[in-house]
Amino acid sequence: MIAILKYNAGNVTSVKNAVERLGYDCIISDVEDEILQSDKVIFPGVGEASTAMKYLKDKNLDVLLKNLRQLVLGICLGQQLMCKYSEEGNTTCLGIFNTAVKKFPPKDLVPHMGWNNLIETKSELFKDISTKDDVYFVHSYYAEICEQTVATCDYILPFSAAMQSNNFYATQFHPEKSGDLGNKILKNFLSL
Repeated sequence: MIAILKYNAGNVTSVKNAVERLGYDCIISDVEDEILQSDKVIFPGVGEASTAMKYLKDKNLDVLLKNLRQLVLGICLGQQLMCKYSEEGNTTCLGIFNTAVKKFPPKDLVPHMGWNNLIETKSELFKDISTKDDVYFVHSYYAEICEQTVATCDYILPFSAAMQSNNFYATQFHPEKSGDLGNKILKNFLSL
């Protein structure tokens, strides 16, 4: 069973639909026991960092997430909340990834919205994936590149498009909205 974390951030239903299309059973939950008993956890999100972290803390999910032993995939806001700090709402985050989340400088259209390719992929998430293929992004904040970066993208400046630390994986892009390529990335995670 795959647990999709419920924390009042949008996009959980489209992630659930994508996972079920790939043939996996899943639940949307913020219940500790259900999350702990799952095979894998997906931490998706569309929303605002400080509000999302408040919900996680109120439900004690911040402590739970950091201590999970099964594989975890953060998506978009999920990746950002797995970092140390976000400029969005001056938010202390989970600290799983040793980097900060910053707002894109207004040198081009913000948010970064649409299709863009990945650069320098180095994770089993990207098995049989070409960096010439595009994935779908929509975000105004980005995670700085650090030692846990496993794919980059360049929009205004280079940023972490994907990250990995031990059992924690994350993507800034939305695999569930990235067509066949996104399905392949999700399948790679679910097959680990």
